[in-house]
Amino acid sequence: MNSDTREAVGAPFSAAAMEHARVKTWEAVENIAAAIKPGMFESEANAQGKAILQQMGMDRIWHPVLIRFGENTLRTFKERSQSDPALGENDIFFVDLGVVWDRHEGDAGATFVTGDDVEMQACADASKLVYDEVAAHWRSTGCSGAALYEYAATRAQAHGWRLNVDIKGHRVSDFPHAIYKAGDLGSLDTAPSAGLWILEIQIAHPTRAFGAFYEDLLV
Repeated sequence: MNSDTREAVGAPFSAAAMEHARVKTWEAVENIAAAIKPGMFESEANAQGKAILQQMGMDRIWHPVLIRFGENTLRTFKERSQSDPALGENDIFFVDLGVVWDRHEGDAGATFVTGDDVEMQACADASKLVYDEVAAHWRSTGCSGAALYEYAATRAQAHGWRLNVDIKGHRVSDFPHAIYKAGDLGSLDTAPSAGLWILEIQIAHPTRAFGAFYEDLLV
């Protein structure tokens, strides 16, 4: 384990428990996405997401359930959605969850589409593609967190999308990670250790009003 205080963990910390939290959070993302249907309002989807997490036996959420529809997929975590849109028959949405399972933080997010809009599907696919490329770059080079986001911007552009540079990833650990004051991944001047950092990728269509989001634990 890196001795940097930005990668500090508590006494309950377990790499196996972190992986369990990751698996459970991805299961929740898929369950929530499957329950979202055209005609549903964004606020309804967020409420339903919380109910599904309760049914799955989470300890608690550590950041609010965040589900965005349509143009709101361009907005960052800290920005409020505009209005309360209903999901269309040909539309795009993402699910972003921060959930505690067995005292460890899971954080996962992915983008989904309804209907057959080719560009929306391509955008959703590209968010995961860029994530995969950046994660592979981290594994092969051991570069800093800051360098990872420089690489992410070049890969997004190469695929025809714009990277939202305000989204830069963050720490996770045994709950709560916030006590460690680690800063964001995009500002980390050292190589991030496995199992402690969330790589977030948010991209935007170059001309149309939608984007896509994907995040997962770097392992």
